[in-house]
Amino acid sequence: MNVKQTKSLALAYMGDAVYEIYVRRHLLQKGEVKPNQLHHAAVTFVSAKSQARVIRDWLEQDMLSEEEQGVVRRGRNAKSGTVPKNTDVQTYRYSTGFEALIGYHYLLEDTDRLEFLVQAAITHVEERRQQHGR
Repeated sequence: MNVKQTKSLALAYMGDAVYEIYVRRHLLQKGEVKPNQLHHAAVTFVSAKSQARVIRDWLEQDMLSEEEQGVVRRGRNAKSGTVPKNTDVQTYRYSTGFEALIGYHYLLEDTDRLEFLVQAAITHVEERRQQHGR
């Protein structure tokens, strides 16, 4: 499998699942165990709005390599044909770019960079939750 030639939506498909697993593990390690609590907490991390916010901040902070920016751009520009009802097209596209980046590093087996990015995303979301009292 040539990861660099993999379609962006396939990378995002993988990235969505991988990020969800990392988020779930993070929540369990924090001691959140009630199923309703877990689901509600997980949604704050994996929502399109949250992912779009993270990737926009990373792009503004110039945190990504040229190659990573290209993966995000490809993911953002991919035409999926659908948009979830809870978000606008631009937010959805940025979140697809985020997921493509996570999927890209997972499929490359670049575990160090993957875990760095996932932890940075989780920290970003948690800091934002604290700032907004959630």
